[in-house]
Amino acid sequence: MNQSISNNPDSKSVHLLHRLYALQQQHLCISSESMQQVANEFCLPVSQVTAVVEFYTFFSRGPCGRYHLLLSNCTSCGYLVGGENFLLQFTQALDVSPGETRSDGLVSLGETSCIGMCDHGSAMLVNGMPLILHNADRVNHIAQLINAKTSLADWPAEWFQVHESVNKKGLLLNQNFIPGLSLKNTLAQGANEMLETILASGLRGRGGAGFSTGQKWQFCRQAEGAGHYVVCNADEGEPGTFKDRLLLRQHAESMLEGMTLCAFIIGAERGFIYLRGEYRFLLSDLQTVLAAYRRAGLLGQRILGKEDFDFDIEIVVGAGAYICGEESALIESLEGKPGIPRIRPPFPVTHGYLNQPTVVNNVETFVAAAHIAVHGSAWFKTMGTTQSAGSKILSVSGDCELPGVYEYPFGVSVQQVLQDCQASDAQAVQIGGPAGVLIGKQDFDRQIAFEDLSTGGSFMVFGVHRDLLTINRNFASFFAHESCGFCTPCRVGTQLLKNNLDKIAEGRGTRQDIVEIKRLSELIQRYSHCGLGHTAAHHVIDGLQRFPQVFEENLTQQSFMSPFDLDKTLEEARQITQRDDAAAHLK
Repeated sequence: MNQSISNNPDSKSVHLLHRLYALQQQHLCISSESMQQVANEFCLPVSQVTAVVEFYTFFSRGPCGRYHLLLSNCTSCGYLVGGENFLLQFTQALDVSPGETRSDGLVSLGETSCIGMCDHGSAMLVNGMPLILHNADRVNHIAQLINAKTSLADWPAEWFQVHESVNKKGLLLNQNFIPGLSLKNTLAQGANEMLETILASGLRGRGGAGFSTGQKWQFCRQAEGAGHYVVCNADEGEPGTFKDRLLLRQHAESMLEGMTLCAFIIGAERGFIYLRGEYRFLLSDLQTVLAAYRRAGLLGQRILGKEDFDFDIEIVVGAGAYICGEESALIESLEGKPGIPRIRPPFPVTHGYLNQPTVVNNVETFVAAAHIAVHGSAWFKTMGTTQSAGSKILSVSGDCELPGVYEYPFGVSVQQVLQDCQASDAQAVQIGGPAGVLIGKQDFDRQIAFEDLSTGGSFMVFGVHRDLLTINRNFASFFAHESCGFCTPCRVGTQLLKNNLDKIAEGRGTRQDIVEIKRLSELIQRYSHCGLGHTAAHHVIDGLQRFPQVFEENLTQQSFMSPFDLDKTLEEARQITQRDDAAAHLK
């Protein structure tokens, strides 16, 4: 890789995130000296480099172990799924506490948010590679290999195998995509006519918000700028979502062609795939597909021999930040900054990457656009509803017999999905991840559609044995951890929301705490800086509305209870003084 560095983020040099990742891998941390070195190489203030290192969870200023274990804490692929506590088992087997590196520097242990393995059950990342956990025997085997300093290359290969469970194919997944055909059709029709085809299809962004794809491309095309850009958002960080993993592995060609025909329509010469850090293991295969497309004349200079059609794609890998799924935060990250959402307007279609007109769509949207270019708008509209044309690909996980990827025409009922995935005892379903909608049995006849239940793809099933208060606590912890910290309503509000739910779960809550939770939720919704902040309290609001008994049954009878446990706060002092007698506790 070319190691020449420039202070222009639009240069062809190595990206800042990639440079920092290389340092993290080399030194197992990013020291102050390394940050100063990078600042000099990139001609950036050291404060900016420091801010980037501290923003992304996969970077560390303190030393990590040679074996760095990050266990998912998701409700579907987390370390508590299946009744076992794998985090506790690793703590005991490796003699290392969560969040710490063992004294010999060999191993470090921690938690991370959903890693997109929800159809496989409990999973973790080992030096960035996904590994599926099944039982305590595997935990003990892993501990033995680590203590023996066995290279990851010599670990059992089947532990790292990520299988794709496609349980239902539909409009898109059933198609046999012929490389180059959508681009040939686009060139034959011309940019104007192909844009009209995309508009007529009714294709809406598959990320959940559902803005018209054709209108977005049209606005970007009409915007003035020194250059136009195409960005594929492959940073699906919403817990319970893993469909992009399938699309990136088995349908990358249609995604690339969707990006390229978009570039032809809006006049872009450069594009980016922003790949979530948890999917770094897909990077090599994606680069192979890109190289094949360049050799075939489907990317690069004079695509398909057309003189004025130049477009190429670069992959930028994130470093662990849920907020970068928000399009303006993603653009900030592409520019080598912390992924803090921008104030909008202006919108990316007029002021995006490098302040130039930029289209940002997700993987599924570009895949759909490529198929529309082949089969036409009428074909696409044969499925779906009046307001939601086409199909939706769902990531189904949780308490069901057949987790995996399902593709349905828009308008399918929740009950139908539950029946197909064999979820016979569901008490609740979380549609669209923690930021989406929590529904109970009384709503299982509702439809997956933009006019009813809109979703980016996450479909999490919770059986009757699940404690929904524990689920809500998990979601609240997720949002408190993943807040970018820019605005007070989200940064402080999500933490207070978590604290109040913890208080109720610990049996110290009163009805006043329910009132406070509702007040906090309203503040977070109304005053947060970005759309992700606005949705951070949805799960609590839905829980209180549809499952009030879950919260009320844990309330105490007192009219007031302190929001914190004073005796608990003295635990650190007891540990320091090595006292645990009665006099060291408050009664």
